[in-house]
Amino acid sequence: MSSHLVLASSSPRRQELLKQVKIPYITRKPQADESSIHTGFPEEKVKQLARLKGRKAVLNDEKEVILSADTVVSCNKQIFEKPNDSDEARHMLSLLSGKRHEVWTGFMIRTAKHEEIFTQKTEVEFWPLSNEEIETYLSTGEPFDKAGAYGIQGAGSMLVKGIIGDYYNVVGLPISLVVKELRKYDILPVF
Repeated sequence: MSSHLVLASSSPRRQELLKQVKIPYITRKPQADESSIHTGFPEEKVKQLARLKGRKAVLNDEKEVILSADTVVSCNKQIFEKPNDSDEARHMLSLLSGKRHEVWTGFMIRTAKHEEIFTQKTEVEFWPLSNEEIETYLSTGEPFDKAGAYGIQGAGSMLVKGIIGDYYNVVGLPISLVVKELRKYDILPVF
């Protein structure tokens, strides 16, 4: 029986990563109230958010496999999700300036009979940022739909001094681990 992947996300970055590795999928955005998750531990938060999104996504038949995910940034025991406005984005970037932080992604793979949660952590270090550099980056509009108010795959790359771990995890999905786990469900790249 051939399986079909359903990405329970509207994230253009996650969609692009699946396309990059030639995994066929359809999207089905779950209606999940993310404000119901209140833990202050980043690894637990991404697990709970991935589980919430994955369970809210409807399985239409037994051939479907749901993939859901969430990413947060953590620095000095503070969790940064997507900023609500430019003031919040500016504040996040100021706090990340010159420091090392963690990017956590949790993802869940779910079928009608089984579900499994995974997490991945990547450490990212920012250069010290001047107010002018922060304002220039804010003017790109890029920070507003990204955890921690930056996108490493875009103009935000100029903020990053270095990383330890999976680059694609920072983009929003540890794609090599995802592909490895999807193989268990006979979901394979199509070249």
